[in-house]
Order: sequence, then structure tokens, then C-alpha cells
Amino acid sequence: METLILRLHIERKSFLTPTGESRQILGSIQVSLGQREILAIAGPSGCGKTTLLRVAGGLDTSFRGTLTWRDGKPPRIGTVFQEPRLLAWRTVRQNVLLAQPTPNPVLADRLLDTLDLTSARDAWPTTLSLGMARRAAIARAFAVEPELILLDEPFVSLDPAMAARGRELLLAAWRASPVAVILVTHDHAEAAALADRILVLGGDPTTVVEEIIIPEAARRRVDSPVPRGHAS
Repeated sequence: METLILRLHIERKSFLTPTGESRQILGSIQVSLGQREILAIAGPSGCGKTTLLRVAGGLDTSFRGTLTWRDGKPPRIGTVFQEPRLLAWRTVRQNVLLAQPTPNPVLADRLLDTLDLTSARDAWPTTLSLGMARRAAIARAFAVEPELILLDEPFVSLDPAMAARGRELLLAAWRASPVAVILVTHDHAEAAALADRILVLGGDPTTVVEEIIIPEAARRRVDSPVPRGHAS
């Protein structure tokens, strides 16, 4: 059994509605994550996938239950949101360097190369396509040399070819530095292409309705890649 980086037990998670009433969004859920495992959270829109991601990553502590970290302290975390959230007044390379606790130009340049962004290293974020901006956000997350990466729909709204290219490059970065990953996606095919396990959410309140373990021989089998130099 691989060493766990976190163990989460949610008894319930609720929100206040605009009328001041409490609405339960998550029911009883248990999550464990190995230190080099990719765990996908899948399910329909609005079911609480991002909420579960935030709770599992320690970003939302207002829930009933327990979150236990390996060694008793939170790991270093890199986060990729649905929107890239790059600093518009910094170049792509500067965005990556600024994320690092101690600037490491060698690592930053290696990540930009791995994610096919070397030609855009000096570009301003506003000039990037959405696919390139998403990959820059992934480079920034890996640049902090994290123990855990949280990915919230990193390829949503991309066309199929560009999403496939993004998955290929994400896995290239992960293989260079395997870390624990929690991926939120509404796309079950994407989950199966990237993850070791998939937690499928459903119900009201939301719980895990199915856990799918991807056979080892089938893991990391991304879609046919777009040839290098043609990603946008």
C-alpha cells in the first residue's frame, strides 16, 4: 500500500442559502490519497465536485468531519483553477518564477519546455490562447515543487484535440515529478485517461456512488496527441 498523503472523512458539508437556510451539499464521504496517486472526482455539474476538492485540499475547513495529513501537517500544494488566473502584468515565465518559494529558473524553463511553452515564455498572458494559458497555470502549479496538486477542470471548454494535447503534456510534467493529484472533471473519459481511481459523485446530498479503479495496464492512456508545435 502506497504511503497516504491525506485521509478525509466528511460527515456533512452545508452552505447557507440566500434566505439564510442551511442546505447540505455533501453527505458521508471518505477519501484517501497516495503520495504519487492521481485521483479523479467526477459527476454532474453542481454536485459538489469543486467543494470536495477544496475540502480535501484543506482550502475549505467549514465541514463536519476530519482531514488528516501525512506527518500531521499540510503538504505544499499547487492549484490549477478553472480560470488560469495568471498575472496579466507579468510574462508567462515571470508568472512561473513568482510562484516559487525560491526562484529556480532551471526548473521554470524545464517546465515551460515540458508543457510546450518555451516559445511563449516572454509572452503576456492576454496574448495566449485558453489552452496555452491553462498549460501555463499547470507549469506554475508544478513550479512550487508540490507534494499535492489540485486540478479543477483544467481542460474544460477546450476543443477535443487541444484537451487531448493538454492531457498529454500534463502527464509529461507529472511523470517528470510524480506527486499526488486530485483532478475534478465532468468528463469520465478524461478521468479514465489520467487517473488511478475515479470517485463518481451523485445523490442529494452528494456522496460517492461508485469508485472505479483503473486497471494498471490501462492507466495514463491519453488520446492521440496533437503533434508538437501545433498546440494552441
